[in-house]
Amino acid sequence: MRLIVGLGNPGPRYADNRHNIGFLAVDEIVRRYSFGPIKSKFHGAIAEGTIGSEKTICLCPTTFMNDSGRAVQAAMQFYKLEPGDITVIHDEIDLPLGKVKVKRGGGAGGHNGLRSIDAHIGPDYWRIRLGVGHPGVKAAVKNFVLMDFGKEERKLVDEINAVCAENLPLLFSADENKYMNKINITLNPPPPKDTPKDGPKRDAGEAK
Repeated sequence: MRLIVGLGNPGPRYADNRHNIGFLAVDEIVRRYSFGPIKSKFHGAIAEGTIGSEKTICLCPTTFMNDSGRAVQAAMQFYKLEPGDITVIHDEIDLPLGKVKVKRGGGAGGHNGLRSIDAHIGPDYWRIRLGVGHPGVKAAVKNFVLMDFGKEERKLVDEINAVCAENLPLLFSADENKYMNKINITLNPPPPKDTPKDGPKRDAGEAK
């Protein structure tokens, strides 16, 4: 069994904030894989479904970001999961919008949601880090992550979340590098190779 946790703050005031990209990602997963109805449990909103061959629980804590660990710990204990069975999806200010990185373990990096989870279950869980950009000044970060995505940014967020959801079976098969590469190549395809203006080069002995 897998537990996927999206991080964010509850309520309509925060719904489209950069800080809530984890909630938005889980919404897309639940929709794409036709999960069951959303229920209130474990200090959060949960839905159950299957991704590939894996039974999966999606959880969005409703404790507010700073206390996310309480919800994660409750679900983990109920389902008798290990940290390695848990994937947390969260905003990452050190990555530009459109970039995604995946890793297991590590520090909280100043993210209050991760800090709370670390305090409750330790750091040895998976993280899908969704870039939201940086305001450029450390003092502006708090207000920046609580700002809504712009209209064009939100279109990109929806695309990011769709690609991340579609390729989750790769991550569940323990091939995080393939998962990450697939996402980033899809979102940022390499430019097409230029075709020589005078057409393909002829071999030396080719008839003209």
